[in-house]
Amino acid sequence: MIDTVVFDVGETLTRDDRYWASWADWLGVPRHTLSALVGAVVAQGRDNADALRLLRPGIDLAAEYVAREAAGRGECLEEGDLYDDVRPALSGLRRAGVRVVIAGNQTERVGQLLRGLDLPADVIATSGEWGVAKPQPEFFHRVLDIAEAPAVRTLYVGDHPANDVIPAAAAGLRTAHLRRGPWGNLWASGDVAKAADWRIDSLMDLLDIAAR
Repeated sequence: MIDTVVFDVGETLTRDDRYWASWADWLGVPRHTLSALVGAVVAQGRDNADALRLLRPGIDLAAEYVAREAAGRGECLEEGDLYDDVRPALSGLRRAGVRVVIAGNQTERVGQLLRGLDLPADVIATSGEWGVAKPQPEFFHRVLDIAEAPAVRTLYVGDHPANDVIPAAAAGLRTAHLRRGPWGNLWASGDVAKAADWRIDSLMDLLDIAAR
């Protein structure tokens, strides 16, 4: 039985199209160039931010975030950035009595933006607010603190095996690998994805899982 479902953010709830396009524009490179580099580092199992480091060796990402905010070109998140199944799936889970938590590797600013969307979630938290990021075990300890359910009755949903499925399972949580975005599709049939308790193509699949 699942009491709490915890969601990753990027390419689970939100599309990353705008995120990477904004970085390409900020760095003054064609969008398709950065997109191709993101795909390359993903295929190599590397941090997606390495795509930016390939374009600008030695780049200080924290400083660039500050500079973008100062220039009025900081992070943005709107209703159109959500996948179509997000609101119906989260709402359906809550109607079924399931606690809904959102917790991913995002900045404090994204946490504010997510809360501004008034999503049907009980708690929203980000790694930037916690000061610890996936796949570190402490991140999932924090997840369990706000899940208000035992690990075996808490389900973590994400697209990235190395950041979501493997560390969540190591912390004792149940896991669902979502076939969405570059990571989710690349690893959908691999041994890592098969380590998940469930493999899903839509967040709506969670309604049946939670009802079991």
